[in-house]
Amino acid sequence: MAKRETYPPDGGSSNPLSGANRGTEKYQRILDAAVAVFAEKGFFVSRISDIAERANVADGTVYLYFKNKDEILASAINTAFDGFVSAARRELEELRTPSERLRRLAYLHLKALGSNRNLAVVFQMELRQSTRFLSEFSHGHLVEYFNLVRQAICDGKASGEFRSDLHEKIAAICFFGAIDEMVTSWVLSEKEYLLPQAADPLVDILLGGMRPTAR
Repeated sequence: MAKRETYPPDGGSSNPLSGANRGTEKYQRILDAAVAVFAEKGFFVSRISDIAERANVADGTVYLYFKNKDEILASAINTAFDGFVSAARRELEELRTPSERLRRLAYLHLKALGSNRNLAVVFQMELRQSTRFLSEFSHGHLVEYFNLVRQAICDGKASGEFRSDLHEKIAAICFFGAIDEMVTSWVLSEKEYLLPQAADPLVDILLGGMRPTAR
């Protein structure tokens, strides 16, 4: 495994920039550059110097914001997912039925990654190369995502739109898993197509298993 690059060399000091200064244009430029480099080269062989070159900044500038590559990857993922969840919450609040909310969430998920292949590669491939990264992401951000899904399912059961015996956790896992696999298939595919177009047919299949059986 490639040696981890840290700054300072002894790793004993924290970043000099405060959290308030991390929302700058340069900070985001470094994150965008890192995502592109990680997607092209792979996280473990990428170097800080590669990211700095892509962002058009000096190596030392990267270290002003981030201690090492691990922190850059975590920050890139957290920033992207926080933006996605915030936007999803706002849009879902305006929808009336649980089915509409699930359909919209699937569309937003596929649109977010379908519009940024580099980010999709990092989420689907590089994030999963590290058990620690995946565990941290799952215990943090995925909980928020699953809460959105499970709330829609609970509301659907209460209103009679979904089966009363529907297992909420299993249904939520199936929902996320189907969308997640669709993104992975898109990343690996040699054929170009618009990923968000898969949202409706995918959700139609999932909702078919959630709705009450006609008697």
